[in-house]
Amino acid sequence: MRCTAASYNIHRCIGQDGRHDPERVARVIEELDTDVIGLQEVESRFGGSLDIHQLNYLAEETGFYAVAGSTVLRPDSHYGNALLTRHLIREVRTFDVSVPDREPRGILDVDIDVHGQALRVLVTHLGLGSRERSYQTKLLLEAVAAHRDEPVIVLSDFNEWFPWRTSLRWMHARLGRLPALNTFPAFLPVMALDRIWVAPRRNFVSLAVHRSRLARIASDHLPLKAVVELDLERKGAKA
Repeated sequence: MRCTAASYNIHRCIGQDGRHDPERVARVIEELDTDVIGLQEVESRFGGSLDIHQLNYLAEETGFYAVAGSTVLRPDSHYGNALLTRHLIREVRTFDVSVPDREPRGILDVDIDVHGQALRVLVTHLGLGSRERSYQTKLLLEAVAAHRDEPVIVLSDFNEWFPWRTSLRWMHARLGRLPALNTFPAFLPVMALDRIWVAPRRNFVSLAVHRSRLARIASDHLPLKAVVELDLERKGAKA
């Protein structure tokens, strides 16, 4: 059984034209047609001209279940990671991986039931500093290592543009090297900031950037989409 998963930094639903337009982001999510989508830079504001709960809106427009993983909580706004999924949510965990005096960061860790097959999905958005990312990568790998027997998908804006840096080398060493596909900036992508990893590596099938006309304007990142085979263990048991 195959499952599709995407990672998408929606840039607070502000497009390349400077417009705040959650409806465009919802249409891009519909274009992706995935089972699971990890979102970064999801913002909700309460009061004023942008009085909208972005995650609720996107879930209602697309028919997905939603899980919030906000990293910044203020009286008038929430901001951070989120997960949208078509499947039953079993358990939710969050991890604070913030570094002092830097923007708060976190990991959203969700167990999902995909037609009876357990799947674990982690969503994160790492910091802008190299040392900050190294620290956060260690915590991310510790979280991944705590999984049981189910397949794991990491959906991230990894914010690393140098392939030789420590954080990427650690991820490749532990989870396997997947293609580095350029997703940023959306209008002319030259950097592979958004990354997906699949564990075990043998469950990985394919990876692609979603380059529709709408996706190129709806956010400053293009979505990254992976295909994963979930029931390899079952097939092996039957053989």
